[in-house]
Amino acid sequence: MTMKKKLSLKESAELLKILKDRFEKNSNRHEGIEWNKVQAKLESNPEKLWSLNEMEQTGGEPDVVNYDKNTDEYTFYDCSAESPKARRSLCYDRQALDTRKENKPKNNVEDVAAAMGITLLSESEYRELQKLGNFDTKTSSWIETPAEIRKLGGAIFADFRYGNVFIYHNGAESYYAARGFRGALKV
Repeated sequence: MTMKKKLSLKESAELLKILKDRFEKNSNRHEGIEWNKVQAKLESNPEKLWSLNEMEQTGGEPDVVNYDKNTDEYTFYDCSAESPKARRSLCYDRQALDTRKENKPKNNVEDVAAAMGITLLSESEYRELQKLGNFDTKTSSWIETPAEIRKLGGAIFADFRYGNVFIYHNGAESYYAARGFRGALKV
């Protein structure tokens, strides 16, 4: 069974209204970017609009944070104040989930992100996000882990405390109620 990755006209209209309202309320995140151009790009990419809806439905509050003139792409990040609530209590990847013996989490961040059509924020993207506000002041978010760290059994996560971004490590099989993940989507 393949999953439908297209919204109905009604769902699309509702999501575009939510995104436009958020865009207008948070103009500091995307100075110089015009909503009508973002909307046109979204309307011509229904699968990307579907992914943004997945981000929205899981509590991510996606918003435009960048436009790349060279690739003609807008970048959306999860901009919820805390790590998206419906994406918490997940270990890092399939390998970590498979090797965990007891009290397995329901899933892992890499598989959930892939199913949503988004990518995990990298460390540099996470730091860029933090320039737009204070995110993860009570929670933390798994971020893309370099292969050399993952090969040793670890994974990295980040948060914002004491006026600073902190990058930490943990075993990839760990999971916590206050740790989720933030995603990025290029349209």
